[in-house]
Amino acid sequence: MRFDRRIILFALPMVALLALPLLGLLGGLSPHRMSEAWSHPLWAPALWLSIKTSLISLAFVVTLGTPFAWWLAHDKRSAAWQWLVDVPMVLPPAVVGLALLVVFGRQGILGSLSGLVFSTAAVVLAQTIVAAPFYISAAVAALRAVDEDVVLVARSLGKSSLGAFVSVVLPYAWPGLAAGMAMAWARAVGEFGATLFVAGNLPGVSQTMPLAIYTVMESDLSVALSLSVLLAGLALLALLTLRWSAGRGRRS
Repeated sequence: MRFDRRIILFALPMVALLALPLLGLLGGLSPHRMSEAWSHPLWAPALWLSIKTSLISLAFVVTLGTPFAWWLAHDKRSAAWQWLVDVPMVLPPAVVGLALLVVFGRQGILGSLSGLVFSTAAVVLAQTIVAAPFYISAAVAALRAVDEDVVLVARSLGKSSLGAFVSVVLPYAWPGLAAGMAMAWARAVGEFGATLFVAGNLPGVSQTMPLAIYTVMESDLSVALSLSVLLAGLALLALLTLRWSAGRGRRS
């Protein structure tokens, strides 16, 4: 079907809306304010904590989410469990954080056993729960696209089930898995609401970059904007890296 260029006119309003946040970030950027952001005492610990916790949560998401995604993709009996993936995607993060606080708080169901709240581990927990559905959804689509005949051929050549999965399924599905990893990591590093409820906003312990930006915004909006640019740049770099890796996997 021939592309009608007039459709661009209807697409432009959405393009403008999506570009507004980028324009706001770039419009408020200045070398002077960036230097102030770099010298601010909150940014370095918060940035390091965000990188550390988001990578740990991503490792949990990929390690535990990939087998779950494979099950959802190929076992018809697993369809009823799809809601476990869908529900966290539609719940507000604050609701997720409050629910975790009910479970792990001092008066919570597991509170006396875990001692988890208001800790770095609570940050990882919140990030993992809110990010996992994004990876699992992408992984299910990628794993369903793998030709089962290729897996059968690998098994006929002597590969075990695990060996066929690692050497055949994962390379075939890698572009989709990498896209899911990018979405999950971006969601984890930008997590705010659930983290605030279950982990608090403690510098060096649970104050990630989004929480540091929120804290600084109360005193200096320009520095908060500069910190936002740093966080956006980090997320963009990770996204480009994973897309480059996915592109190489697709070509190979």
